[in-house]
Amino acid sequence: MTALVHELIFASARRTPDAEALVYQASRMRYAALAAAVTAGANALLACGAARGDRIAVYLDKCPEGVAAMFGASAAGAVLVPINPLLKPEQVAYILLDCNVSVLVTSAERLALLLAVLPDCTDLTTVFVTGASIDGTIAIGPGVQATGWDNACATAVTGVPHQVIDADMAAILYTSGSTGMPKGVVLSHRNMVIGATSVAEYLGNTPQDRILALLPLSFDYGLSQLTTAFHVGATVVLLNYLLPRDVLNVVLAERITGLAAVPPLWLHIAELAWPQECSLRYITNSGGAMPTTTLARLRSKLPAAAPYLMYGLTEAFRSTYLPPEELARRPDSMGRAIPNAEVLVVRPDGSRCAPDEAGELVHRGALVAMGYWNDPARTAERFRPCPVAHAGLPLPEIAVWSGDTVRADSEGFLYFISRADDMIKSSGYRISPTEVEEVLYALPSVAEAAAIGMPHPALGHAIVAVVTPREGQVLDGVALLAACRQHLPTYMLPARI
Repeated sequence: MTALVHELIFASARRTPDAEALVYQASRMRYAALAAAVTAGANALLACGAARGDRIAVYLDKCPEGVAAMFGASAAGAVLVPINPLLKPEQVAYILLDCNVSVLVTSAERLALLLAVLPDCTDLTTVFVTGASIDGTIAIGPGVQATGWDNACATAVTGVPHQVIDADMAAILYTSGSTGMPKGVVLSHRNMVIGATSVAEYLGNTPQDRILALLPLSFDYGLSQLTTAFHVGATVVLLNYLLPRDVLNVVLAERITGLAAVPPLWLHIAELAWPQECSLRYITNSGGAMPTTTLARLRSKLPAAAPYLMYGLTEAFRSTYLPPEELARRPDSMGRAIPNAEVLVVRPDGSRCAPDEAGELVHRGALVAMGYWNDPARTAERFRPCPVAHAGLPLPEIAVWSGDTVRADSEGFLYFISRADDMIKSSGYRISPTEVEEVLYALPSVAEAAAIGMPHPALGHAIVAVVTPREGQVLDGVALLAACRQHLPTYMLPARI
């Protein structure tokens, strides 16, 4: 039985050791080699003193070393904290501090960007640097040593992993919070393994699938491409794309069968000149509703690729999917519950809504996360007793109350109506207006600032910032945007000020 997330790789390595597991540029790694790399990564982490449950951050573009470090953290009995490579140094430092990261795995180029903020990360003891020939260790700050990742993996003696079970923490994924500060969603091994099993079931994944990993691995939807593929022994192709055309080229060259993206990327992919014969078996969408015109264009250009439209919560991994055969009947539906999950629509008092009555979406089951890291107040707001309690249970079952308003038809298919919070959904990301506003407020010329989400055909919503100057100051929108670019990743930048 596979109970822990790294065991997805080890189980596939036992079944099919010579099957191709990971492709990155010219590098090809079989399952036996990937399992060995994960074990070596775990040994390197144990050798540097990683304790049970210690947080191990990975701040890298998609690459084989990053995958080995991520699953190596699990194999060591530690906790993975994947950090979006688009984040700026001060945002990375916030995450390192917030969840008391002790070990960071990054590249030499990214480490150079972080040197100014790492001294503030008081729990950090070790920085592993990929692709760098560091002989021994180098001090980079008080109590912090830099070590070459490749050398550490090659020389570490076999360690004894810390014992964990499927109810223990496996990962902390950071997502924007309504207060402006990102919140860490804590996932257990059970969450991640059952999520992979559920998705592979409704997508019909097999060892013959070749899945293209486009999305950031810090994004639950992006990380799912790895876990789902490893669960069935399929191949993952890693891509840090620059242009949509890169996606087409890799799909054709690598005979990709499964492709996941968010609406803004699908808009560009749909414009590409796809050949009549294409290997894609399915495409999936989450992170926002796909425009009907984009979907129609994709279906005309990729007639053999079954489209799966999905809705997910980081707090519950994935909630619903619309089977491709239902698209013609209900094109505006977000689908029904994925396998091994129940999705309820309830009134404010917790009672079940009637068909077509609007209510809050509540997700129950094994995919419900463990809460927000070190944040009992926000956890209590979102993770509450399930509204369909079973009589006689002495302890309440905890469900995720999404805050999203939906309705369900008489056949159980759900339809999105609105969000309850002030988060802006842009490019597939949930963005806190406060996080954008705080950057603007820090500029000496700005007296007041407000970030607003405006409908946008490609992004879902674009961020528009409204600012007023301090007395005697003159504001320049171009200069303000340049200042924002120093502190915000691209997807958080205002489209207009």
